[in-house]
Amino acid sequence: MKTTFTSRLTSFLFILPYLAAFGIFLLFPILYGIYISLHNFELLSKEHEFVGLANYIHIFTPGTYIHDIFFRGLWVTAQFVLFSVPLLIVVGLALALLIHALPAKIRGLFRTFYFLPYALSASVMAVIWLMMFDTNAGFLNSMLTKLGIAGIPWLTDTPWAWISLIITTLWWTIGFNMIIFINALNEVPEDYYEAASIDGANAWHKFTKITLPSIRPVMLFVMITSTIASFNIYAQPFLLTRGGPGDTTKVLLINVLDQAFIRKEIGSASAMAIVMALLIIIISVVQFKLTNGRKGEV
Repeated sequence: MKTTFTSRLTSFLFILPYLAAFGIFLLFPILYGIYISLHNFELLSKEHEFVGLANYIHIFTPGTYIHDIFFRGLWVTAQFVLFSVPLLIVVGLALALLIHALPAKIRGLFRTFYFLPYALSASVMAVIWLMMFDTNAGFLNSMLTKLGIAGIPWLTDTPWAWISLIITTLWWTIGFNMIIFINALNEVPEDYYEAASIDGANAWHKFTKITLPSIRPVMLFVMITSTIASFNIYAQPFLLTRGGPGDTTKVLLINVLDQAFIRKEIGSASAMAIVMALLIIIISVVQFKLTNGRKGEV
Protein backbone atom coordinates (compact mmCIF):
# COMPACT_ATOMS: atom_id res chain seq x y z
CA MET A 1 0.00 0.00 0.00
CA LYS A 2 2.79 2.36 0.95
CA THR A 3 4.68 1.46 -2.24
CA THR A 4 1.61 2.23 -4.36
CA PHE A 5 1.13 5.61 -2.68
CA THR A 6 4.82 6.45 -3.14
CA SER A 7 4.74 5.55 -6.83
CA ARG A 8 1.60 7.64 -7.37
CA LEU A 9 3.16 10.58 -5.53
CA THR A 10 6.30 10.26 -7.65
CA SER A 11 4.23 10.20 -10.85
CA PHE A 12 2.29 13.25 -9.71
CA LEU A 13 5.50 15.16 -8.96
CA PHE A 14 6.76 14.44 -12.47
CA ILE A 15 3.65 15.96 -14.08
CA LEU A 16 3.33 18.80 -11.56
CA PRO A 17 5.45 21.28 -13.59
CA TYR A 18 3.26 20.67 -16.64
CA LEU A 19 0.06 21.04 -14.61
CA ALA A 20 1.37 24.29 -13.12
CA ALA A 21 2.27 25.68 -16.55
CA PHE A 22 -1.08 24.52 -17.95
CA GLY A 23 -2.99 26.24 -15.17
CA ILE A 24 -1.02 29.50 -15.27
CA PHE A 25 -0.61 29.98 -19.01
CA LEU A 26 -3.73 28.30 -20.44
CA LEU A 27 -6.51 27.53 -17.99
CA PHE A 28 -6.35 30.79 -16.02
CA PRO A 29 -6.30 33.06 -19.14
CA ILE A 30 -9.29 31.19 -20.58
CA LEU A 31 -11.32 31.50 -17.38
CA TYR A 32 -10.31 35.13 -16.89
CA GLY A 33 -11.20 35.86 -20.52
CA ILE A 34 -14.68 34.43 -19.94
CA TYR A 35 -14.99 36.56 -16.81
CA ILE A 36 -14.00 39.69 -18.73
CA SER A 37 -16.47 38.92 -21.52
CA LEU A 38 -19.32 39.06 -18.99
CA HIS A 39 -18.45 42.62 -17.98
CA ASN A 40 -18.34 46.07 -19.49
CA PHE A 41 -14.57 45.91 -19.13
CA GLU A 42 -13.06 49.14 -20.41
CA LEU A 43 -9.29 49.25 -20.44
CA LEU A 44 -8.90 52.64 -18.72
CA SER A 45 -11.69 52.26 -16.18
CA LYS A 46 -11.38 50.78 -12.70
CA GLU A 47 -15.09 49.92 -12.52
CA HIS A 48 -16.23 46.94 -14.54
CA GLU A 49 -19.99 46.63 -14.72
CA PHE A 50 -21.39 43.09 -14.93
CA VAL A 51 -23.48 42.81 -18.11
CA GLY A 52 -24.00 39.05 -18.33
CA LEU A 53 -24.37 37.82 -21.90
CA ALA A 54 -24.91 41.29 -23.36
CA ASN A 55 -21.58 41.27 -25.20
CA TYR A 56 -22.42 37.93 -26.81
CA ILE A 57 -25.92 39.10 -27.70
CA HIS A 58 -24.49 42.16 -29.44
CA ILE A 59 -22.31 39.92 -31.60
CA PHE A 60 -25.38 38.16 -32.97
CA THR A 61 -27.62 41.23 -33.19
CA PRO A 62 -27.66 42.63 -36.76
CA GLY A 63 -27.01 46.34 -36.98
CA THR A 64 -24.70 46.61 -33.99
CA TYR A 65 -21.08 47.65 -34.45
CA ILE A 66 -19.80 44.46 -32.81
CA HIS A 67 -21.92 42.30 -35.12
CA ASP A 68 -20.64 44.09 -38.21
CA ILE A 69 -16.92 43.90 -37.42
CA PHE A 70 -17.15 40.34 -36.12
CA PHE A 71 -18.87 38.84 -39.15
CA ARG A 72 -16.96 40.99 -41.62
CA GLY A 73 -13.69 39.80 -40.09
CA LEU A 74 -14.98 36.22 -39.88
CA TRP A 75 -15.84 36.25 -43.60
CA VAL A 76 -12.37 37.54 -44.50
CA THR A 77 -10.77 34.91 -42.26
CA ALA A 78 -12.94 32.15 -43.76
CA GLN A 79 -11.79 33.16 -47.24
CA PHE A 80 -8.18 32.85 -46.18
CA VAL A 81 -8.85 29.43 -44.65
CA LEU A 82 -10.53 28.20 -47.85
CA PHE A 83 -7.65 29.45 -49.99
CA SER A 84 -4.73 28.42 -47.79
CA VAL A 85 -5.58 25.11 -46.10
CA PRO A 86 -5.82 22.99 -49.30
CA LEU A 87 -2.49 24.43 -50.47
CA LEU A 88 -0.84 23.87 -47.10
CA ILE A 89 -1.85 20.20 -47.29
CA VAL A 90 -1.15 19.55 -50.98
CA VAL A 91 2.13 21.48 -51.20
CA GLY A 92 3.34 20.05 -47.88
CA LEU A 93 2.62 16.50 -49.05
CA ALA A 94 4.18 17.15 -52.47
CA LEU A 95 7.40 18.42 -50.90
CA ALA A 96 7.47 15.45 -48.53
CA LEU A 97 7.07 13.01 -51.43
CA LEU A 98 9.85 14.72 -53.40
CA ILE A 99 12.27 14.70 -50.45
CA HIS A 100 11.31 11.13 -49.55
CA ALA A 101 12.30 10.08 -53.07
CA LEU A 102 15.76 11.68 -52.82
CA PRO A 103 18.89 9.72 -51.89
CA ALA A 104 19.23 9.39 -48.12
CA LYS A 105 22.50 11.35 -48.05
CA ILE A 106 20.91 14.63 -49.18
CA ARG A 107 17.45 14.37 -47.62
CA GLY A 108 18.58 16.17 -44.47
CA LEU A 109 19.86 19.13 -46.47
CA PHE A 110 16.55 19.66 -48.24
CA ARG A 111 14.54 19.11 -45.06
CA THR A 112 16.56 21.86 -43.38
CA PHE A 113 16.25 24.14 -46.41
CA TYR A 114 12.46 23.96 -46.49
CA PHE A 115 11.96 23.97 -42.73
CA LEU A 116 14.23 26.96 -42.04
CA PRO A 117 11.60 29.69 -42.77
CA TYR A 118 9.33 28.16 -40.10
CA ALA A 119 11.94 29.08 -37.48
CA LEU A 120 11.84 32.78 -38.40
CA SER A 121 9.87 35.30 -36.33
CA ALA A 122 6.87 37.11 -37.81
CA SER A 123 8.74 40.42 -38.00
CA VAL A 124 11.64 38.88 -39.94
CA MET A 125 9.19 37.17 -42.29
CA ALA A 126 7.41 40.47 -42.89
CA VAL A 127 10.64 42.37 -43.64
CA ILE A 128 11.70 39.74 -46.18
CA TRP A 129 8.39 39.77 -48.04
CA LEU A 130 7.93 43.52 -47.89
CA MET A 131 11.21 43.77 -49.77
CA MET A 132 9.89 41.22 -52.25
CA PHE A 133 6.39 42.67 -52.74
CA ASP A 134 6.97 46.44 -52.46
CA THR A 135 5.23 48.06 -55.45
CA ASN A 136 7.93 50.65 -56.19
CA ALA A 137 11.19 49.05 -55.12
CA GLY A 138 10.38 45.40 -54.46
CA PHE A 139 12.49 42.62 -55.93
CA LEU A 140 9.61 41.04 -57.88
CA ASN A 141 8.51 44.27 -59.55
CA SER A 142 12.13 45.16 -60.31
CA MET A 143 12.51 41.86 -62.15
CA LEU A 144 9.21 42.39 -63.99
CA THR A 145 10.31 45.88 -65.05
CA LYS A 146 13.55 44.51 -66.49
CA LEU A 147 11.46 42.07 -68.52
CA GLY A 148 9.31 44.90 -69.83
CA ILE A 149 6.27 43.94 -67.73
CA ALA A 150 4.35 46.49 -65.68
CA GLY A 151 4.72 46.19 -61.92
CA ILE A 152 2.02 44.43 -59.93
CA PRO A 153 0.36 46.07 -56.87
CA TRP A 154 1.09 43.03 -54.72
CA LEU A 155 -0.02 44.52 -51.41
CA THR A 156 -2.31 47.36 -52.45
CA ASP A 157 -4.92 45.79 -54.74
CA THR A 158 -7.05 42.66 -54.91
CA PRO A 159 -6.70 39.84 -55.74
CA TRP A 160 -2.93 40.42 -55.52
CA ALA A 161 -3.05 41.15 -51.79
CA TRP A 162 -4.63 37.74 -51.18
CA ILE A 163 -2.10 36.04 -53.47
CA SER A 164 0.74 37.75 -51.61
CA LEU A 165 -0.57 36.63 -48.21
CA ILE A 166 -1.00 33.04 -49.36
CA ILE A 167 2.48 32.93 -50.92
CA THR A 168 3.95 34.35 -47.72
CA THR A 169 2.05 31.88 -45.55
CA LEU A 170 3.14 28.91 -47.66
CA TRP A 171 6.79 29.99 -47.59
CA TRP A 172 6.71 30.66 -43.85
CA THR A 173 4.80 27.64 -42.55
CA ILE A 174 4.95 24.83 -45.12
CA GLY A 175 8.04 23.33 -43.52
CA PHE A 176 6.06 22.14 -40.50
CA ASN A 177 3.54 20.18 -42.57
CA MET A 178 6.33 18.82 -44.76
CA ILE A 179 8.20 17.40 -41.75
CA ILE A 180 5.02 15.79 -40.42
CA PHE A 181 4.33 14.16 -43.79
CA ILE A 182 7.94 12.98 -44.17
CA ASN A 183 7.73 11.21 -40.82
CA ALA A 184 4.44 9.62 -41.88
CA LEU A 185 5.92 8.41 -45.18
CA ASN A 186 8.85 6.86 -43.33
CA GLU A 187 6.38 4.71 -41.36
CA VAL A 188 4.79 3.15 -44.47
CA PRO A 189 6.24 -0.39 -44.84
CA GLU A 190 8.31 -0.85 -48.00
CA ASP A 191 6.85 -4.36 -48.30
CA TYR A 192 3.56 -2.83 -49.42
CA TYR A 193 5.21 -1.10 -52.38
CA GLU A 194 7.21 -4.18 -53.32
CA ALA A 195 4.09 -6.33 -53.32
CA ALA A 196 2.27 -3.71 -55.42
CA SER A 197 5.14 -3.63 -57.93
CA ILE A 198 4.97 -7.41 -58.29
CA ASP A 199 1.24 -7.08 -59.01
CA GLY A 200 1.98 -4.52 -61.73
CA ALA A 201 0.79 -1.38 -59.92
CA ASN A 202 2.05 1.92 -61.30
CA ALA A 203 3.16 4.96 -59.26
CA TRP A 204 -0.34 6.48 -59.18
CA HIS A 205 -1.92 3.27 -57.91
CA LYS A 206 0.73 3.00 -55.21
CA PHE A 207 0.07 6.57 -54.14
CA THR A 208 -3.73 6.30 -54.02
CA LYS A 209 -4.02 2.73 -52.72
CA ILE A 210 -1.06 2.54 -50.33
CA THR A 211 0.40 5.94 -49.46
CA LEU A 212 -2.78 7.95 -48.88
CA PRO A 213 -4.62 5.28 -46.83
CA SER A 214 -1.49 4.68 -44.74
CA ILE A 215 -1.00 8.35 -43.86
CA ARG A 216 -4.70 9.17 -43.42
CA PRO A 217 -4.43 9.82 -39.64
CA VAL A 218 -1.52 12.19 -40.23
CA MET A 219 -3.45 13.87 -43.04
CA LEU A 220 -6.31 14.47 -40.59
CA PHE A 221 -3.89 15.94 -38.05
CA VAL A 222 -2.34 18.28 -40.65
CA MET A 223 -5.77 19.36 -41.91
CA ILE A 224 -7.02 20.25 -38.42
CA THR A 225 -3.85 22.01 -37.31
CA SER A 226 -3.63 23.94 -40.60
CA THR A 227 -7.26 25.02 -40.24
CA ILE A 228 -6.72 26.20 -36.67
CA ALA A 229 -3.55 28.07 -37.64
CA SER A 230 -5.26 29.70 -40.63
CA PHE A 231 -8.21 30.85 -38.52
CA ASN A 232 -5.68 32.45 -36.17
CA ILE A 233 -3.94 34.38 -38.94
CA TYR A 234 -2.81 37.79 -37.78
CA ALA A 235 0.85 38.57 -38.47
CA GLN A 236 0.75 38.34 -42.26
CA PRO A 237 -2.12 40.77 -42.97
CA PHE A 238 -1.22 43.07 -40.08
CA LEU A 239 2.43 43.45 -41.07
CA LEU A 240 2.11 43.26 -44.86
CA THR A 241 -1.23 44.79 -45.91
CA ARG A 242 -2.52 46.41 -42.68
CA GLY A 243 -5.86 44.81 -43.53
CA GLY A 244 -6.04 46.59 -46.87
CA PRO A 245 -6.84 47.46 -49.51
CA GLY A 246 -9.84 48.81 -47.63
CA ASP A 247 -10.89 46.00 -45.28
CA THR A 248 -10.49 43.18 -47.79
CA THR A 249 -7.73 41.44 -45.80
CA LYS A 250 -8.72 42.65 -42.33
CA VAL A 251 -9.10 39.33 -40.58
CA LEU A 252 -11.07 38.68 -37.41
CA LEU A 253 -8.10 38.79 -35.03
CA ILE A 254 -7.20 42.28 -36.24
CA ASN A 255 -10.75 43.42 -35.44
CA VAL A 256 -10.59 41.76 -32.03
CA LEU A 257 -7.35 43.54 -31.13
CA ASP A 258 -8.63 46.86 -32.54
CA GLN A 259 -11.71 46.51 -30.34
CA ALA A 260 -9.56 45.74 -27.31
CA PHE A 261 -6.69 48.20 -27.62
CA ILE A 262 -7.91 50.96 -29.95
CA ARG A 263 -11.54 51.24 -28.86
CA LYS A 264 -10.44 49.97 -25.40
CA GLU A 265 -13.52 47.75 -24.97
CA ILE A 266 -11.95 44.61 -23.54
CA GLY A 267 -15.24 42.95 -22.59
CA SER A 268 -16.71 42.84 -26.10
CA ALA A 269 -13.29 41.94 -27.57
CA SER A 270 -13.06 38.97 -25.17
CA ALA A 271 -16.54 37.85 -26.19
CA MET A 272 -15.51 38.01 -29.85
CA ALA A 273 -12.39 35.96 -29.14
CA ILE A 274 -14.32 33.31 -27.20
CA VAL A 275 -16.96 32.97 -29.94
CA MET A 276 -14.16 32.64 -32.45
CA ALA A 277 -12.52 29.91 -30.33
CA LEU A 278 -15.82 28.02 -30.12
CA LEU A 279 -16.24 28.21 -33.89
CA ILE A 280 -12.75 26.79 -34.39
CA ILE A 281 -13.51 23.94 -31.98
CA ILE A 282 -16.77 23.15 -33.79
CA ILE A 283 -15.09 23.19 -37.21
CA SER A 284 -12.27 20.95 -35.95
CA VAL A 285 -14.75 18.44 -34.51
CA VAL A 286 -16.75 18.41 -37.76
CA GLN A 287 -13.55 17.87 -39.76
CA PHE A 288 -12.56 15.01 -37.48
CA LYS A 289 -15.98 13.36 -37.67
CA LEU A 290 -16.26 13.66 -41.45
CA THR A 291 -12.71 12.47 -42.15
CA ASN A 292 -12.49 9.83 -39.45
CA GLY A 293 -15.84 8.41 -40.49
CA ARG A 294 -14.36 7.59 -43.88
CA LYS A 295 -11.14 6.04 -42.63
CA GLY A 296 -12.06 2.64 -43.94
CA GLU A 297 -12.71 3.86 -47.46
CA VAL A 298 -10.07 3.54 -50.14
